[in-house]
Amino acid sequence: MQIHLIEFGLVEIDGQRYDHDVVVERGRVNRRKKKASRPLRDRYGHTPLSLLEPIPWACRRLVVGTGLDGALPIDEAVVAEAARRGVELVALPTDEACVLLSGADLHDTAAILHVSC
Repeated sequence: MQIHLIEFGLVEIDGQRYDHDVVVERGRVNRRKKKASRPLRDRYGHTPLSLLEPIPWACRRLVVGTGLDGALPIDEAVVAEAARRGVELVALPTDEACVLLSGADLHDTAAILHVSC
């Protein structure tokens, strides 16, 4: 897969542009269902990645693009669950996550990409 952060709020995956957060799993791209995590926004000052939303755990490595400025908080329960499942959790600003993912073998890798802050 070719994955590029085009600009704030816009990511391109294999020629298709997305103006919302995405989940990449087994070659498929879906909208991130972050609404479930909104009740935690006051705790973090930003809607975090939490276990309240679907996480693609069927992988060995989960790459989380934390936004252009790296502002996406990752709830501690997600970190603990990744460790419990033996999933390597890699959190990077989204532009760096895209470089890591682009052209890589994603057979055992899933990703959650936050496209804004």
